Amino acid sequence: MKKLAKVLAGIVGVVAVLAIAYFALVNVRAGEAPESIEGTNPYIVNDDEAAIVAHRSGGGEFPENTMRAFESVVNNEGGWVDVLEMDVQITADGKLVLLHDDTLDRTTDSTDVFGVADAKVCDYTYEELRQLNFGEGFQAEDGSYPYAGLRNDAVPDDLRATLLEDVLDYLQGKGDFDYIIEIKDSDELGYAATDELYRILSERDLLDDVVVGTFNSEITEYFDSEYPDMMRSAGVTDMVGLYVDALLGIDREPGYYAFDAMEIPMSYYGQDLAEPYIVNHAHKANVAVRYWTINDEDEMRYLIGIGADAIISDYPSMVNKVLEEL
Repeated sequence: MKKLAKVLAGIVGVVAVLAIAYFALVNVRAGEAPESIEGTNPYIVNDDEAAIVAHRSGGGEFPENTMRAFESVVNNEGGWVDVLEMDVQITADGKLVLLHDDTLDRTTDSTDVFGVADAKVCDYTYEELRQLNFGEGFQAEDGSYPYAGLRNDAVPDDLRATLLEDVLDYLQGKGDFDYIIEIKDSDELGYAATDELYRILSERDLLDDVVVGTFNSEITEYFDSEYPDMMRSAGVTDMVGLYVDALLGIDREPGYYAFDAMEIPMSYYGQDLAEPYIVNHAHKANVAVRYWTINDEDEMRYLIGIGADAIISDYPSMVNKVLEEL
C-alpha cells in the first residue's frame, strides 16, 4: 500500500508541476502584443482594422440565409461588409440551399407545411422547400416576428428557400465580396454537397474568393484529397493543433498547416483562444484568424486590438460602428 501511495503521490506531483507550468506559460503568452507580420494570405489584415463578416448574411438584423438578408446587407442598410458567410445543405434533388440548422424547424414553418417535426433539407426537393416561409422564426429587435404567419402566395420570393447559385450570381453583380461557405452535411451527403459546391465555384471563377469549412472531419479530409485548390478553414483537430503549437511556442513554416484561415470562437472548452500569441503564431504560419460569433461591442474592440483579421457577427452594422469609432 505504501508503494502504491508513493506512486500515486508521484503522479499527482507530476500533474501539479505540469499544471503550474501550463498556467505560467499561458500567463506569459497572454502578455504578448500583436505583431505586424507580412504574408501572402489575402485574408491577413495587419492594419489595425478587421474585415466585417456578415454571419448567416447578418442573421441578427434580417432573416438569416435568405435573399432578403443578402440584398439588405449589400445595399448598405447597416454599413459595408467585406465577407458574406453562409451555410449550405444538399436537397433530395442535388441542389445546394442555404440553411444553418440540422432541421427546418427553428427558422421556417415546415411543421405546418410538411406536417412533421425535424424535417431535413435532404428529404425534400428544392421546389418542395420553396413552399416554406424562411422568415417565420426571425425575431426583430423589438421582440416581434414580422414575417410569421405568411403562407402560400403571401410568402415573398426573397423569404423562400434560396439556392447558393442564385445568391452568388446576385452578389457577383453587386461588389467585390469574399465568402465563407460552411457545408453542414456529413458523410455521403457531405461528399455530394462538396462536389456540387466545387462545380458552382469553378463555373463562376470564385475559388480564390471563398474559404470553405465544415465541422465534419471526413468532409475536411475530402476537401484535401479531392479539391486541394479550394481554400479551407481549420477543422476542430486543426484548431487544437495550432493552439498547442502556439501555446508551446513551436514555430511552423508557411504551408505546414493545410488550411488558410481559423474561424474560431473566443474560447473553446474553457481554453482562451482570443490572445495575441495565437494570432501572432497563426500569422507567422500565413494563416488568417477570424472570430465568431461576436455580437458585443467591447469584444469587437478587444479582438481588433489583438490583431484579429475578421469579426464574424450577426450584426455587421455594429462592427461598422465600432470600426468607425476607432
